[in-house]
Amino acid sequence: MHRPMEGVRVLEVAQFTFVPSAGAVLADWGADVVKVEHAESGDAQRGLVRVLGYDTSDSSFAPIMEGPNRGKRSVGIALDRPESRPVLEELVRRSDVFLTNFLPAARGKLGITVDDIRAINPDIVYVAGSGFGSEGPDAEKGGYDSTAFWARGGSAFGTTPAGSDRVSFMPAGAYGDNIGGMTIAGGIAAALYARATTGETSEIDVSLLAVGAWATQFTVNMALMRGEALPAQSPHRRSASAGNPLSGAYRTADGRWLQLSMLQARRYWPEFCRAIGHDELVDDERFATDELINRNHAEAFDIFADIIGAESLDHWRTALAHIRGQWAIVQDSWDLGNDAALLANGRIAEVTDAEGATRRLVANPVKFDNAKTALTRAPGFAEHTDEVLRELGFDDEALIALKIAGAVT
Repeated sequence: MHRPMEGVRVLEVAQFTFVPSAGAVLADWGADVVKVEHAESGDAQRGLVRVLGYDTSDSSFAPIMEGPNRGKRSVGIALDRPESRPVLEELVRRSDVFLTNFLPAARGKLGITVDDIRAINPDIVYVAGSGFGSEGPDAEKGGYDSTAFWARGGSAFGTTPAGSDRVSFMPAGAYGDNIGGMTIAGGIAAALYARATTGETSEIDVSLLAVGAWATQFTVNMALMRGEALPAQSPHRRSASAGNPLSGAYRTADGRWLQLSMLQARRYWPEFCRAIGHDELVDDERFATDELINRNHAEAFDIFADIIGAESLDHWRTALAHIRGQWAIVQDSWDLGNDAALLANGRIAEVTDAEGATRRLVANPVKFDNAKTALTRAPGFAEHTDEVLRELGFDDEALIALKIAGAVT
């Protein structure tokens, strides 16, 4: 049962990445996901051909669309036209999940509120993703992950050193959106299980702000316990664990970084010292116990910094390959896309694009039954309109009438 959502039908009325990425996960898991795009303009994200300074207009394969939309079918429907209503209602009747990120006012105008959708299909799981939640003063306020998740959700503060002249930015485009999409997919799975076991359906609400708070919950919970904000991180902080030189980042001779995270310093000390070629440090009296390592951590850090800084990343990749202590290379995007562990576990998967070329995408992190991951490309705009409408029972004459009315494309 490596595609546990086989037979589940999802109707997605959403755009950009936050909520559509949830649909992509469900499609990866076997669900039939029908993506509704506006009959004229489509998903607004299709217009973003230049992202983070990179131009993707010369290819039909655009990662900004492929990642959150792979495996779906696209239909072009003008929900603002009354002629499209019978199409929408038939899609709703046949769906198990309704997925949207439209704001409440827009949902009301288009007739896709929870009451509207439940009037058509009382058993449907209704899911709304938003910037700030369905209640409260910001329920009608739009938000991107850079604002709702990263800035307001605490990650920007937590990664910006005290005294910095600029706020740190997200490490990747749609960073919070993809984390939030995975969260929504998990909520949908729980709701479908509850419906199957109790007969009761659910209304799900997930906000980028709430996902951001969940991601930074340790510091938030500490602040709430202490009754004050935790201070910004020190610009000179070198170790993730104060007093432990085996928990921190070290620069290599070629400008790359190693992250050590050996939280029991003395336990790993002998092996690490031998691996870096300095047996004399094993029995150095300055570092004979955890207490002494803690007391003399700054001196040890400087020693290790000089040693690691004298050799290249490739040298340390080999030297540290088989030690028990926990460490990692600070990988860039190319490293990560070719990571041996991700490849071995099928978390980087092949997909055939619209032109027949083989591409690769990051697979969602959940693996079922050690099965090989099979991805299909994202749909072209309104690519499946005729196919889906015929499945709903609309014949050629009805299709032509709907297109003439501008209800579908």
